[in-house]
Amino acid sequence: MNQSEYLVISRGQWDKSASKEDIEASIDKFYDWLASNIDQGRMKMGSRLKTERAVISKKGIATDGPFGEAKEVIGGYWLIVAGSLREAAELAAQNPCLQHGLTFEIRPLEPARASAYNITNENPGT
Repeated sequence: MNQSEYLVISRGQWDKSASKEDIEASIDKFYDWLASNIDQGRMKMGSRLKTERAVISKKGIATDGPFGEAKEVIGGYWLIVAGSLREAAELAAQNPCLQHGLTFEIRPLEPARASAYNITNENPGT
């Protein structure tokens, strides 16, 4: 089976009702889980994201927000190597941090070059 790479985007914020100890334990479990999956060739390292950001559009550069709601906050990313989107999602569903409020968006990486003539995220109405 051909393997593809899938971007995992970590979204949201920790549950306010969760203790710092419980959250920290989930984070420790996450890093152990991630390392094990990297060792097995099922994942690739990503990174946490800092809180500072900039948004660039035809209107210019914005660095002082507003940028979105807490549920839209992106905390980090990593990659899954899998045979299908479903397989990648099933692996991500094992993430220990799910129990404390984070959610994960899984997106297949598109190796093709962008084109104004193809249906893509940027050009859905073609």
